Amino acid sequence: MQGDRRKAYRPIPPDRRRYALDTGLAALARGDFFLAHELLEPAWMGTSNQAERALYQGLIKLAAGYVHAVRGNPIGVARNLQGARLFLATSERLDPEVARAAGIDLTVLLAMVDVRLVAVTTAVDDLASARGPLIDLLPPAPRVR
Repeated sequence: MQGDRRKAYRPIPPDRRRYALDTGLAALARGDFFLAHELLEPAWMGTSNQAERALYQGLIKLAAGYVHAVRGNPIGVARNLQGARLFLATSERLDPEVARAAGIDLTVLLAMVDVRLVAVTTAVDDLASARGPLIDLLPPAPRVR
């Protein structure tokens, strides 16, 4: 189908998914948002567990939001943070143990995403007043662990 963006399920073992998670979160913590997105993608495509998939998708969207912040695209930031919030909340609803086992407190992470969603709204106003680059107007990307 033309324009179909669905990703094929490509199973990978749990230890490789965990490695992808750990390296992706390390890249996110360093501020290497694009690399974090790329490193997390195999884990997302590598599991059939819906709570785990939602967790990875949420983290990927979080990283993508900050890629857009670096690029100065507030709409991209807001859309990706909203998507991150939706996927992370879905993971928590489906099976909160998945995130806990990965060392992630989704309640805290969701609260940090909410703070950043408010900040991006403020940043849009500041950008309109030419007060600086978007990445400088947002709180740093949240620590996931």
